[in-house]
Order: sequence, then structure tokens, then C-alpha cells
Amino acid sequence: MTNAKLQKRKDAATPRGVGVMCQFYASHALNAEIWDVENRRYIDFAAGIAVLNTGHRHPKLVAAMQEQLTKFTHTCYQVVPYESYVRLAERINILTPGRHAKKTALFSTGAEAVENAIKIARAATGRSAIIAFSGAFHGRTMMGMALTGKVVPYKVGFGPFPGEVYHVPFPIELHGVTADDSLNALQSLFKADVDPRRVAAIIIEPVQGEGGFYAAPSEFMQALRRVCDEHGILLIVDEVQTGFGRTGKLFAIEHCGVIPDLMTVAKSLAGGMPLSAVCGRAEIMDAPAPGGLGGTYAGNPLAVASAHAVLDVIEEENLVERAAVLGQRLQSHLHQLREVVPHISDVRGLGAMVAVEFTKPGTQQPDPEFTKQVQSRALEKGLILLTCGVYGNVIRFLFPLTIEDHVMQEAITILGSAMQGN
Repeated sequence: MTNAKLQKRKDAATPRGVGVMCQFYASHALNAEIWDVENRRYIDFAAGIAVLNTGHRHPKLVAAMQEQLTKFTHTCYQVVPYESYVRLAERINILTPGRHAKKTALFSTGAEAVENAIKIARAATGRSAIIAFSGAFHGRTMMGMALTGKVVPYKVGFGPFPGEVYHVPFPIELHGVTADDSLNALQSLFKADVDPRRVAAIIIEPVQGEGGFYAAPSEFMQALRRVCDEHGILLIVDEVQTGFGRTGKLFAIEHCGVIPDLMTVAKSLAGGMPLSAVCGRAEIMDAPAPGGLGGTYAGNPLAVASAHAVLDVIEEENLVERAAVLGQRLQSHLHQLREVVPHISDVRGLGAMVAVEFTKPGTQQPDPEFTKQVQSRALEKGLILLTCGVYGNVIRFLFPLTIEDHVMQEAITILGSAMQGN
């Protein structure tokens, strides 16, 4: 079996709309490394798009799923429930910010969690309008696309989208949008387009993922909380990409000291198994009538078993603290590279959610071509990188938090070489 033969089969059997970055095919993986079918090794700085904070095939996750396989694989929780679902909800209720009474519902994907958060918010408030932000990514379902603030490639050709979704600019001072600018745009929206008394929720990523790894300023998040409180609007924090230690806190919103009404989580919750959740204030979560929430595969027992193991590993291996250490190590190296790579315009990050942005030297003009060159050169040298940003000029780093130090150093060396064109 070769990569070339598999590529031909893929092109013949699957649609072009499922875009695939790599032209090699995985054979096996372990922690932060992947081997393809031709036995070439790669260091994985994508981690399944932030899914593998605990790495590929962590032995505790494997053992947890193997044990569950000996019991049952599916009952549909809404038909025959099981204790592990309830216990995971209890753990999430405790771990998420705020000491108020909470409840958690499990689903399968991040987009599904977002959809259900919107349903819950509308049921709880009796309102219909939703406000999101430019550059946001909330999924590929119809409501997810409506909330997403990036047209290409997510929204092209798929409209019309659900109504009563509004966008305001996300605060990015690097691009000339201050926190005050965003707040003023929100007030203008209330005056020109939607009565705040019709707004059910504002949904925001505390650090934008696809949008470019821009962190919302703490003062902005605090002001947004005050706006929501003033108008009876629910604040939904989308932690699908930022959650479970990635930013040096268990959840990114903890950097801001803000308590959300609802939170969506997924990705690294179950270490590669499809599982997501909505956690929120108990009285809000109870707003939908029985049968209004759920899904055939929602809270699959194998995924739940893996999630319990993930939470254990994060605690036992101090992955929240390790994220901060690894992120600082990478940022220090990137700052050193700024002295020899004039395309680097910004290095930023919270914990291990780090990004580097490229512009054409001497300008503020985004340079997606150089970004692609760096990504391509790194891949040739065995390092998998992801790009992001509205202009495609940002490289984001999503390595497993369990990565061995020597593998991390190897990746950093490759990265420097790729940026310098060596």
C-alpha cells in the first residue's frame, strides 16, 4: 500500500468538499508522533485540531475504552441510562467556572453542542436573536455556519442561513479593533438592528480558533458580562478548542475571571472519541422540555469512558501547568526567530495555544503565501502544522500537552528551519 495509490482511491471515492491537507495516510500513532503507510514519521502539531491534548493512544485512555468494551458499547442514554454519563456530568459541573448549581448534557460534536446551547438559550429566555463575532468559528451545521464569522471556505454556496443571527467585530488591536470599538459596535447593533430585549444570547470564543488565535481581552469579556446582565442576555462561552488545559488554565475563560451562563466543550474532552457537552446554570439547562435535548449517540459510553480517563490524566500529569511551560518555551523560540524572519509580525498565545502571524516585510499586509511555504517546508521535514486566520496568514500550534521534551525540541528546530527557508 502506498500514499499515491490511496490518494487516487480517495479522489475517486470521496467528494472534494471534504478538504484534506496531507497527501499521506496514517498507519499508526503514539503520543505526538504519526507514521504513514510508507512508515515515514511525522511530529503532530495539529493533534486532530486540538483534540489530542493527552496525545495519541494514551495508555490510560486505551485501557478505559477496553474495559468499557467488555460491558456495553451502546444503549442510547435516553433509552437506558448509565452511571458513567451521570458521573461525567457531575465532574464537568465541578470543574467548570463558578460555584453555582450547574447541569451538563452530553452530545457528540462541537457543532452539536453549539446548536444545543442556542436551543437552550432560546428556551430559557423566550427570545430568538443571537449575537456572534467576526472571525468566529462555531461549526459546519446550518446554525453553526450562521454563527461563524468567516465566509471562505465555511459558508460559500450553503446559504441561506438561519435568521436572527448578528455579528459584531471581535476585538483585535493588532488589526485596529479595540475592545471599545467592539463594545461600541454592539451598542450600535442594539440601536440599528435588534432590540436587546429580543437577544437570547451572545456567543464568543475566549480565544478565537479558526479566526487566528486572538484572545479576547479580559476587560472586554468583563464588559460583555455586564452588558448581558443589563439586558437579560445569556453569555455562551465556546470552549470547544480552548478547553481542557490548552491555554494554561483548564478553561480559557478562567483567564478573564468571567462566569458564563452556558459553556460548550468538545475536542480534547474525550481524547479522540466523539464527545461534547453543554454545561450551564441549572435553571437554564432545565428550560427545554423532556425530549428536547439528546441524540442517538450523544454521550456514547466508550467516549464517556475515555473522557473520564482524560480528566484523570490532566490532573495526574499536571497538563495544565505543562501547557504553560511548553507554550512559554515555544513563544521564546518564536520571539528569537523574529530577529531573522522579517515576515513575523506577531507572536501570541495563552499557555500552549500559541500562534505566529506573518505579514509582508515592512508592511501590515497579510502574507498567506509565505505562511503556506512555511507549512509546506515543515511538512516536508516531518512536522505537521495548521494555518488559520481570516487571511490565512497565521500558523497555530496544537501539539499534545504530553509531548516528550526531546520531540518538542526536534519540532522547534524543524520550525526554525522551515521559517528561514533552509
